[in-house]
Amino acid sequence: MQPTTQNTSRKNLFIALGVFLVVVIIGLAFASSRAATSYISLEAEQGAITSGSPQVVTDSTASASKYLRFMAPSSDGGGTGGSTPGTVDLTDPKKKDIAMQLVSSSENSSLDWKAQYAYIEYNVEGNEAENRGYTAGIIGFCTKCSDLQAVVNYYNQIKPNNVLTPYIPALQKVVGTTSTAGLGTPFVNAWKTAAKDVSFQEAQDHERDRVYFTPAVTQAKSDGLKALGQFIYYDALVMHGPGSDSLSFGGIRAAALKKAKTPTQGGNETTYINAFLDARKDAMLAEEGHSDTTRVDTMQRTFLQAGNLNLDPPLNWSVYGDKYSIK
Repeated sequence: MQPTTQNTSRKNLFIALGVFLVVVIIGLAFASSRAATSYISLEAEQGAITSGSPQVVTDSTASASKYLRFMAPSSDGGGTGGSTPGTVDLTDPKKKDIAMQLVSSSENSSLDWKAQYAYIEYNVEGNEAENRGYTAGIIGFCTKCSDLQAVVNYYNQIKPNNVLTPYIPALQKVVGTTSTAGLGTPFVNAWKTAAKDVSFQEAQDHERDRVYFTPAVTQAKSDGLKALGQFIYYDALVMHGPGSDSLSFGGIRAAALKKAKTPTQGGNETTYINAFLDARKDAMLAEEGHSDTTRVDTMQRTFLQAGNLNLDPPLNWSVYGDKYSIK
């Protein structure tokens, strides 16, 4: 039996409605998908702003007319602070070990920084005007400037009645002077004996981090500097010590800020580090014991000129005419 014209019309109507509903559903799904999509572009540009700071920009090639873009620091060291995705700062154990080796090459003419726990010497600068008393340990703690006393105090705190405990009163008295009263050869021998003790090594590491490493890295990161800049701050703080006078770390940084802006302030990282190294060199030349500036000229500036802001190995440098490398 053949279908009637009325039945055929109804069938065609149902088919058309079905097609229409399918088209509507597909359209709604596509629109919902577009609305939920974010377009993020990690693009490096000249004068880049802090990594992770979003801007709404227009891009006619994108599926949507506007999308979020996170501006990443440019490869020439520009930017306004923060860390580039994928970079590692100086607190990373491997980077920190590199920093210790670099400092040791300058302070002890050796990459074996752990061998320096036992180091101790009187008047290492070789002149009375700059005599700091005993200089000892992994970064040159000294009796005159009190950080050596702090090391011994902390050692006594974590391991009471050790071989250096009897010298605490004498160490307290000689702070600010070049005196060796109550110290001398017995103290030197006791220091070398204590250096074999893991607790004493821990005490030196603790004081190094508390007074020098952590403050230097914290300030450098605040200024928008990557691993190389962080190391440069640390090395300066080790040699010149904290403070605001022209020969101390704070004074050196203040002098650099008069010449260039930090990345956090919108300046170029390489330009600022060069300004800091110029100020550092001026401070070194002002003291006879620090007048050899090769740790700046043929180490730190060598890395900077190579564009190695992340302080990535291999590293090749020289200090005092001696060549070193870290693979």
